Amino acid sequence: ELPPSEFMQVADSTWLVLSVVSNGRAPSGCQATGVTKIARSVIAPLAEHHVSVLMLSTYQTDFILVRERDLPVVIHTLAGEFDIYKEESGECVPVTCDDVSNGFLKPKPAASPTLHPVQSPQTRFCVLTVAPDTLPAIATMLIDVLFYSHSPPREAGAGSQDLDSITFFAFSLIEGYISIVMDAETQKRFPSDLLLTSSTGELWRMVRIGGQPLGFDECGIVAQIAEPLATADISAYYISTFNFDHALV
Repeated sequence: ELPPSEFMQVADSTWLVLSVVSNGRAPSGCQATGVTKIARSVIAPLAEHHVSVLMLSTYQTDFILVRERDLPVVIHTLAGEFDIYKEESGECVPVTCDDVSNGFLKPKPAASPTLHPVQSPQTRFCVLTVAPDTLPAIATMLIDVLFYSHSPPREAGAGSQDLDSITFFAFSLIEGYISIVMDAETQKRFPSDLLLTSSTGELWRMVRIGGQPLGFDECGIVAQIAEPLATADISAYYISTFNFDHALV
């Protein structure tokens, strides 16, 4: 429904959402969560089969977006470890490899992944959620932060590797669940009694991946970050955007 515009850039690919649901057998305890929880079981195998992914961590769960044309490879890659379902008319229907065997691509020869620069600004972030019925109470402030408060982004220059701060505000509304990532200073502008966070109220630091827009054709970027963090049992939120990737730890 959005009118074409010279100011709006649209990626060519159509993306599908994968939601990884735990079967409840995972041992309890202090385990890494977020993107690192699925680093070895989902993200690394897809990277090995040269599948490019977009990650979207939310307050509630993590979503992996894959290109529609890569779906046969994705299902063949993950079918050994996971029961895979597709949604049809609101119902979950089992998917087998036979359903998507036509057009399955063989893995390409392994190539050395590009090592992208990372930046770690000093900004501290909060990961929050809001009850849907209280959203109208913060709507004006939300609109102001989303559209009016931020200065235009600076062009990436020679000095951009040493960012003292970064402008980042992520709002997602998925199946009625709201997730917000904002810096601690911006959080002070909102009514504190309406923003829900973890009981510890811990703050997060960001690692931004990429010195220039990453594009969507390269694979393994998420795996390069997620696997070492998973090895160290470090929880992380991961948010891919049109230009860069962001890991919150």
